[in-house]
Formats: sequence, structure tokens, C-alpha cells
Amino acid sequence: MEADLFFMRGDREIWLRRRILLVTLGMFLALAGGAFASFSRGVAAPRFDPPGPDRFSVTTVDYTKYFWWMVRWGETDVVCHIEIDHEGMPTPGDVYVDCGEEIYDKWVKQKPCTETNVDHCKGFYVVLVDSEPAQKQISTKLPAPIIQVTLENCNPVYTSSTSICEFEPILVLTGVEPVPGFEIIGIEGLYEDQPFSCGPVCRLKLPVTGEEGRVIQFWAYSSYGDSSEVFDAVVRVAETDEGNPDRSFWYVDVLSSQWAGVPVASCVEAWGVLPPVGGPPRWLSTPTQSETLGTEIPYNYLAANLIKNQVVDASFCDDNGLLPDGGANNCGMEAARSAVTEWQNQFDSLILNVAKDSGVPAHLLKNLFARESQFWPGISTKKDVGLGQLTEHGADTTLLWNPPFFYQFCPLVMDSGECAKGYLDLDEEQRVYIRQALIGAVNATCETCPLGIDVERANFSIGVFAHTLLANCGQAGQLVENITDEIAGNSATYEDLWKFTLVNYNAGPGCLGDALQATDDDKQELTWENVSSHLAPACVGAVDYVNDISQ
Repeated sequence: MEADLFFMRGDREIWLRRRILLVTLGMFLALAGGAFASFSRGVAAPRFDPPGPDRFSVTTVDYTKYFWWMVRWGETDVVCHIEIDHEGMPTPGDVYVDCGEEIYDKWVKQKPCTETNVDHCKGFYVVLVDSEPAQKQISTKLPAPIIQVTLENCNPVYTSSTSICEFEPILVLTGVEPVPGFEIIGIEGLYEDQPFSCGPVCRLKLPVTGEEGRVIQFWAYSSYGDSSEVFDAVVRVAETDEGNPDRSFWYVDVLSSQWAGVPVASCVEAWGVLPPVGGPPRWLSTPTQSETLGTEIPYNYLAANLIKNQVVDASFCDDNGLLPDGGANNCGMEAARSAVTEWQNQFDSLILNVAKDSGVPAHLLKNLFARESQFWPGISTKKDVGLGQLTEHGADTTLLWNPPFFYQFCPLVMDSGECAKGYLDLDEEQRVYIRQALIGAVNATCETCPLGIDVERANFSIGVFAHTLLANCGQAGQLVENITDEIAGNSATYEDLWKFTLVNYNAGPGCLGDALQATDDDKQELTWENVSSHLAPACVGAVDYVNDISQ
């Protein structure tokens, strides 16, 4: 039986022939059934444990081998011989390997010799005695096969994982072999413990599921003689008439590391949570057109800045349209109305593009900018900076909790070798430097620019703030996991986890963590209503903040 077979290196050819035979049979059966892989019912189909990736490339390279002696000061006997494959002095690691732990301990602790008479020196010294050309073999791990997951008959609801399908939804699994000269010979998997098998492309008709969805596991076999890792996807399918009783539609959600459709915010995948059936609420959605993001809100702070910078002429108003506290009076607000509307919508196209690239909902981004800065991207009276009012604590969260962003941003302002260490392994002076650099990157204040604002820098900052939100949702999810010992999606809903993210962004992880812990201590569910009621007095301002953004 196939279930009794296990992949061994020496049996690769036999195993491959059997896999090709089995997959070919699976392809024939799939074609006979209308080109769709079907889920076996009743009698279990043959099963096989995929071996996983097993591929390396060995390259022979030329190098110079260096021979060193380690000798005690004032003596001639060689303590140990050291062979290294790099220029320069032997490293402590070289000494440890060739001379042993005892000599290594003495070597790393000894003080440099400063005596004019070396007979008085303590410890050891090393001397280069020879070199010769040599060759060595370097083993390189080759990229493994993968499977891309997409949907047919469906249109996405951007950034939420939800798609709406006019016809019966089909999950498409496409095998990808990255190594030239080889190909995917088949895909196998399990859906609710029912096995399926098909060729290099699987098209699975999706049945309606419950609200929690179902898990599909899948893997690909390659002509290289190995397989991909075992991947999985959480799939939820709900049927609806969308207000038309004569026709059915389907809502489909897919959460998988192999998803190749419209990007979903990475923290949503880490949370392991699906949005409500039918898609998320408006404030957590992304429209298809930037015009849908348009607003006409009479922002007072924005109006005052447009008047002060002479974009708006309010000279006919009392006190030039300004109040003693620096805001705009009623006359100033009326004078600035059209300019305020135009200014607050100028970033919409960029917000939409960033949302589609990052997976952060566009309405969330725009609402956050409205609350934080009213779209005036300079420095506030509190010294917070940019459209999203970044602080040094906020920059620290971004760089610590969003490593891909750190590795992308750091080489722009710091030596790439230092950046390779990672944010936590930089010294404190370097961390302060990169935090200040990030704050400077989103600060659009510019004395020599029209209106005192560098609009290009403001545009650039939209992507930075999206990554800042991703960092905060990662941290918020981890706080939930720390308290519950479960993935965040098992303890809180999609919408509430985003609200926790906003608390983390506005008030910090201390406020959020304490409120989550207090809620759990009271044996209450981690809902927004319960958690917000446990925010400490110093943190309670986050309630209005979240409510403003989520309405």
C-alpha cells in the first residue's frame, strides 16, 4: 500500500516512478470527471506522506588556505596548528576549532603584549607560516516547489480576504517549480480528511461551509524527486442572494500563506481570523475606486493651516478668519470650505494603492489620518509628526514589530552590514539614530517649500504609516496570545482585533496589555466592549479615538 512507503534518498528513482504513475492516474480520473479534482467519499483513497523539500547544489570554488602556528611568548614550541580559509588573523572561532577549548579560553582573555622584551609577555602569539591554493565544495540550498492559491469566478473585496462569486466558487491550486529543468508532476491534499489528487493544477469546487470555515491541506510533487512543504488554507464559503432571490452568489474567504490573490494584511493571517461573512464593515474595507474615499468634512485645524499659509484668503473675516487659540472661526471655516475639501482628498489615490499593496484597509488609513492630523502632515503642537503623527515610541514599535520594513528602510540611512544584525541587535545609539531617521522621513515640514509642506514626503509617508499599523497589529495580536495562550483569532473577532490595534497605536502596548489582562482576570470575553471598559484612566482617551476612526 502507498501509505506504507517512506521516501529515502537511495529510493528516489523508484519513488518518483511510482508517484508519476499515481499522479497520472489521478489526472486521468480528474479529466474523466470534468477536469476538477473531487473529494473521495466512502472508501479512503491511497495515502502517502510527502517527503518535503530535499534539494541542494554543490559548487567547487577556489580559495587560498593559510597556515598559522600558535606559540607561547618566549618559547619556540608550537602549541597548535591553525588552518583558515580567509585573509587576516585567525578569529576566536578558528582558534577554538583547531586549538581546543582550554587554549581558546586563555587566548580570548589574555592582554595584548606591550613589553619591549617579549620574554616578559604572558600567553600566546600567532605567526603566519605558509599559504597554498586550495578548493572546497559549497552546498547551496535550492528553492523548494510551492503552490499558489487563487479563486475562479470571484471578484475580491480588497484587503479583507473576502471575495464575492457570481458562479460556483473554484479554488485553484497551481504548482510552481522554481528550479529550471524540472516540473511539478502532481498535487495532492486533504479536505476535512478526504484525500484528493490531481495534476500540476488543481481546480476544487468548494462546498458551502460553516462560519468557522474548513481547513484544506495540500502539497506538490516535483520531477526533481521531492515534494513541497505541506501547506494549508482556511476556506469559508457562504451562499447568499445579495438581494436577488432569483440568483445565488457566494462569499468566499481564504487565509493561506500561499494566497496569490489580492494581498491580505499580514497580521490578519497571523491572527488566524476571518472577517464577518459578506466582508468587513466599511471602515475596514478598501474600495475599487479612489473617489469612494472622498470626504467633505470641515476640518478646523486644516482650515486654520490653509489660512495661515495663504492658500485661503480670509482677510474679509474678523481677525483674518482665525481664533485666538489658532483655530479657524466660523467665517474662516466658510472661506476655506472648498480648499479643505480639495486638500483632504488629494492623498486618496495613494492611500488606495498603499492599501492594495500592504493589505491595510484604505478607509482605516484615511480615517486614521483624519483623526491624527486632519491631513496636515507637519509637526503638531505635541511634537508628533506627519499624517499619522508618528512619535519615537511609535517608530520603535514599527522597527521592532515589522522586521521586513526594518530591513527595507534601514539600508537607506545606515550601513547595510549593521542593518543585517536586526533592530534588536543594534546598540542603543544606532536604534535612536534609525528611529529619528524614520520620524524625519515622515515629517513633511519644509521651510523652503510652498505652504511649508513637502508634499512628496507626505506622499511617501503613507506607506510608512501602513507599515506602522501592521507593526501595531502584530504587537496587539501577540498581547492577546500571551494572555490566552491561543492564536488571537481564537479569542477575539476580526473587527475587535483591529480596534485593539488602534489602542496599541494610540495609547501603547502597556494600556492595551493591562486592559486585556484585566478582562481575562474577570473571566470576560475579549470583546471591544469588555476590554475598553478595563482601560486605565490614563488610557481611556483611546476609547473616543477608536470610536472616531471606526464610525
